[in-house]
Amino acid sequence: MATSVIVFTGVFAIGDPLEILLPADASMAEREQVAESLGLNDPLPAQYVRFVTDAVQGDFGRSFVYNRPATEVILERLPATLELTFTALVISLVIGIPLGLWAGVAAGSATDETIMTGSILGFSLPNFWQGMMLIMIFSVTLGWLPSTGRGETGSLFGIETSFATWDGLKHLLLPAINLALAQTALVIRLTRTGVQETMPLDFVKFARARGISSPRILFVHVMKNILIPIITVIGIEFGSLVAFAVVTETIFAWPGIGKLIIDSINALDRPIIVSYILIVVTMFIVINFCVDALYSLLDPRIRVSAQ
Repeated sequence: MATSVIVFTGVFAIGDPLEILLPADASMAEREQVAESLGLNDPLPAQYVRFVTDAVQGDFGRSFVYNRPATEVILERLPATLELTFTALVISLVIGIPLGLWAGVAAGSATDETIMTGSILGFSLPNFWQGMMLIMIFSVTLGWLPSTGRGETGSLFGIETSFATWDGLKHLLLPAINLALAQTALVIRLTRTGVQETMPLDFVKFARARGISSPRILFVHVMKNILIPIITVIGIEFGSLVAFAVVTETIFAWPGIGKLIIDSINALDRPIIVSYILIVVTMFIVINFCVDALYSLLDPRIRVSAQ
């Protein structure tokens, strides 16, 4: 309820969509007709009651621009965004965890300093600047990868995705790397901190005393203990990637919900904006629930405590 009030107040009570939807020379009769068809003539309390009543039934209204149900337009674009964010998340984990383990084991060495300096750059450089540099280097200068669009998609398990074609993968790579840079730096730091905190513990010393090899201690015993904070943060960050992929999708013209929300804000397409916000909020809630469920699978102590 609180979210609905905030969303409605922040979106429906600001601006006049008619100024954008209609030409400047539109007559008053035309303005009245469009306003009546969109329900903009009703008082704000009446609009809010209608908005909540329809939203409970899963109806967030029809897009002013596309003249289609707003939820349908967003769900049509959502797979492209999920594809991009999932790829970025995988890249950050595949690169970040090994580098974090390496830096944690070699703490204080030149290798550790190099890796941590690189992670600082990942945090510090603006996302839009990184994107432009990637385009300039790999698209303009080297000509290896395309800079815009989703490319050709194919069917994989009945789902239209870029993973099914080589052209789609080439179009996906640059925006995914751009989105993954900050997350990779975060994973490196989380992993390194976890390794440094876990290695001096008694169970690691006992494992060494039993003659267990160092790689097994690191990748089995230590990893099992540091995965919980990593999964916690990454789960939350996945929701953030979905919500804040706007810059990357705009730079690379990726046809996801991030680019859609920017276009909708420029056009004051209120139903699309409201649907986007509420869908993202719902995704955050679902992701947090899934992260909590993973706790008990990774840490037996949580299962025992719950019992």
